[in-house]
Amino acid sequence: MSNETVTGLGDLHGILARALTEAIASGEATPAHLNVARQFLRDNNIECLGASNNDIKALTEELPFDEQPRAN
Repeated sequence: MSNETVTGLGDLHGILARALTEAIASGEATPAHLNVARQFLRDNNIECLGASNNDIKALTEELPFDEQPRAN
């Protein structure tokens, strides 16, 4: 692969990352945007471990999870 091709693909990668970030940050992201972002992160081996991520820790505190399962 030529250096121009590698540079172009790197540019495209950055453009996609910025576009997804902007859509999500603006609150205008659709479920399709979120799915593309999820897959983009997965394809790039980006993982989030709750124990070491303050945003995930805060989210788990906000969500209504009960320690005990609900009786039906």
